[in-house]
Amino acid sequence: MWGQSLVFSSFYQRSDLPKNQSLRGAEGFLRMINLTKNLLLDHSIPTNAKLQVPDNEVFNYPEKVLQFGTGVLLRGLPDYFIDNANRQGIFQGRILVVKSTSGSAKAFEAQNGLYTLAVQGLKYGKIVNKYIINSAISRVVSANDHWAEILKSAQNPDIQVVISNTTEVGIQYTEESIYQTPPTSFPAKLTAWLYERFQKLGENSPFTVIVPTELISENGKQLSEIVRRLARFNHLSTDFLTWLAQKTVFCNSLVDRIVTGMPEAETAQAMYAELGYEDNLLTVTEPYKLWAIEGDARVREVLSFVQVDESVVIDTDISYYRERKLRILNGSHTISVCKGYLQGLNTVLECMQDSAMSLFFNQVIHEEIVPTIPGAIPYKIQTFANETLDRFRNPFLKHWLLNITLQGTSKMKMRNVPTMLRYYEKFGEIPEKMTEGFAYYLLFMCGNKGEDSKYYGLRKGEKYLINDESAAYFAEMWQKVEQGNESSLKTFVQEVCQNISLWGENLTKMSGFVEKIVAVLQDKV
Repeated sequence: MWGQSLVFSSFYQRSDLPKNQSLRGAEGFLRMINLTKNLLLDHSIPTNAKLQVPDNEVFNYPEKVLQFGTGVLLRGLPDYFIDNANRQGIFQGRILVVKSTSGSAKAFEAQNGLYTLAVQGLKYGKIVNKYIINSAISRVVSANDHWAEILKSAQNPDIQVVISNTTEVGIQYTEESIYQTPPTSFPAKLTAWLYERFQKLGENSPFTVIVPTELISENGKQLSEIVRRLARFNHLSTDFLTWLAQKTVFCNSLVDRIVTGMPEAETAQAMYAELGYEDNLLTVTEPYKLWAIEGDARVREVLSFVQVDESVVIDTDISYYRERKLRILNGSHTISVCKGYLQGLNTVLECMQDSAMSLFFNQVIHEEIVPTIPGAIPYKIQTFANETLDRFRNPFLKHWLLNITLQGTSKMKMRNVPTMLRYYEKFGEIPEKMTEGFAYYLLFMCGNKGEDSKYYGLRKGEKYLINDESAAYFAEMWQKVEQGNESSLKTFVQEVCQNISLWGENLTKMSGFVEKIVAVLQDKV
């Protein structure tokens, strides 16, 4: 890949440098011309079969979306869908982005809002490795520096979509004035924008769809309630609340795509050499994508970009998609990672390259989790399961097992306990593989308190951090287990499984559950 730098030598040299002298940055890497609008308009990007370049007509499209947030998830998912629709002449609209956090928008300004999306991974078992220059963003405006300009955009009737991703803590109620310049919280900023729209456009306002993508349950409903609380706190008129009910809709949504953002420096430079330009907003993502939005026909009409990709789903109830992701993707992670880690593996990919662990993941998903998903259509749920396994096999992604064990106890309760109970109720027997995974989770939680007051376990003589709120409880419980004493081990397992405060259920009611765990653990403790 580095050899291609000779092909693009004109990008590496400046007229004010001696001939054959390359410009190098502080890290010693070759420097190239940056991705800009002019680079596209001048057709200066070398031909590359892996690179999708937008049509210049896109720069004439009006702003139709207001987006709060500049993060990689937004760039890799909602902005991707809008860009894809624009390429097919469907949506024909661009995004005005509000940067609410500290820091400038200079990186976006320097590249005219353009960025390269590198899509890398597996799809249907085949390698995907391509680049897309995304031109969906019209401009990025700092809330701190240009709040009046952002408020003015409320008068634009072309803007009918509001998207956000301000992290989970972004959707919280804070009593504050919406007349600050700007308000502090995202909900207050949104309330101020909506109130400006109400005052300036009134009954002539277009129907506006608001879709938060923050990773919390019922994100649309929660945001709607906070906006209304802020309206009452700021003594806004009842006419405004009536207008909100008539002219806006807040949609719950679920996003699912791994977007890792900028790669390591050496990888980024190799990509630049392949592309023929430098991109300070380069964003790496996997092929899989899903954006499930709760809405009706009016929502579908406004979000016309959904027409071009079946990965955008609009349904009156998206709970099925949330359940499917929680049980299959998240649940299989949580039930499997401790087994893989304690056997000496470090990443999900290493697990999928190990024949025994790969089989374990496959059996857990297809044989024990999939049959318990309520309302699933067989061939569709099997397709999702296979897509999940492809995601785990992504050779471009390092997903550390130890990171997945973070707060594993609460994850186990939420993601796997309901699945195991459903399986037992449906088939009258325990799910063997998930029970084995639960046993390895208990073994992973066997640790001692360190001098730093944190808890550590041992893997082949090396310490690892047990980053779990229940670490102290398990350390105390494991102290009661005598090495080689099966009776003390069984007592330990029974007491832990009967702890309703941990699981919300008495797990010993599943006949054979305790016995299976003891059988897995007895030669390991």
